[in-house]
Amino acid sequence: MKSQQNVIYGVLIGVLGIVLFSSKAVLVKLAYRYNVDAISVLLLRMLFSFPFYIIIVYLYRKEQKETTVPKDYAWLAFFGIVGYYLASYFDFVGLTYIKASLERIILFVYPTIVLLFNKLFLKKAITKVQKLAILITYVGIVITFGSEVSMSGKDTYLGGFFVLLSAVTYASYLVGSGWLIPKFGVMRFTAYAMLVSCVCVFIHFGIFSDVDIFNFSWEVYVLGLCIAVFATVIPSFLVSISIKLISSSNFAVVAGIGPISTIILAVIFLNESLSLLQVIGTVVVILGILMVSKSKTT
Repeated sequence: MKSQQNVIYGVLIGVLGIVLFSSKAVLVKLAYRYNVDAISVLLLRMLFSFPFYIIIVYLYRKEQKETTVPKDYAWLAFFGIVGYYLASYFDFVGLTYIKASLERIILFVYPTIVLLFNKLFLKKAITKVQKLAILITYVGIVITFGSEVSMSGKDTYLGGFFVLLSAVTYASYLVGSGWLIPKFGVMRFTAYAMLVSCVCVFIHFGIFSDVDIFNFSWEVYVLGLCIAVFATVIPSFLVSISIKLISSSNFAVVAGIGPISTIILAVIFLNESLSLLQVIGTVVVILGILMVSKSKTT
C-alpha cells in the first residue's frame, strides 16, 4: 500500500507535469505571432529535444525488459511516426487556426477514441458507463466547438479537424504500442519513438520547407527551446514519476486539469476568452473524460 506522502507527492508532480504539457499550445501560439509556420516551430521543438533523448537512450540502454526481434523495432518506428510525428504535426497545424484553449479541449477526447479503437480492433467491450461517458464528452465538444465557430468563422472547422486528427493518431499510438513498452521499458521506448519523430520532422522540413531556419527573431528560438524543455522533455519525466507513485488510473483523473490549465494560461498570455457556453461545454467534456477514467478502474 502506497504511503500517504507518496500519494501527495505523486499528485503534486502529476499536476506540475500536466500544467507544463498544457503550456505547449500557448507557447506555440506565441511563436506564431512572429510569422513562423507550423513545421518550423515543430522543427525547433525537435532540434532542442533531440540531444535530451539521445542522453536518455544512453542512460537507459540497459532498461530492456524482454527479448526483442527486428520486427519490434519496425513497429516502434511505425508508432514513433504515428504517435509523435503525425500527432504533433497535425496539432501544430491545427493551432494555426484555433485558440489554444479549444485545441486542448479537443485533444482531451483521446481517451474516448482509445475506447473506440479497443472496441474496433481489439474487440474489447465498451460498458454502459463508458458509452454514456463518450456521449457526454462529445456533447461537450459540440457545445464548445459550435460556440467558437459562431465567433471565429469557418477556419475553426479546419483547425478543429487537424487537432482531432492529432487526437486520433495519438490514441492509435496508445492502443498499438502497449505491447511494445514492456519489451523496451518505458524510458527507452519513449526516447526511441521521440528520436524517430525527430528524424521525420527533419526530413519533412528538408523536403517541403524553404524557410531559412537561421533567420528567425531571437524570441522564436527562446520559445522553441521552452517548448522542447519545459513542455516536452521535463513533463514527460514528471508524468512517468507521477504514474509510478499514484498509478495510471489515478493519474488519468489528475490529468483532468489539462484543459483548465491551458485555458488559464491562454487567458493570461494570449488574452483568449471563453463564452459562458464554452465554459459549460468544457466542464461537460471534463466530466465525460473523468467518467471514462473512473470506469477503467471498476
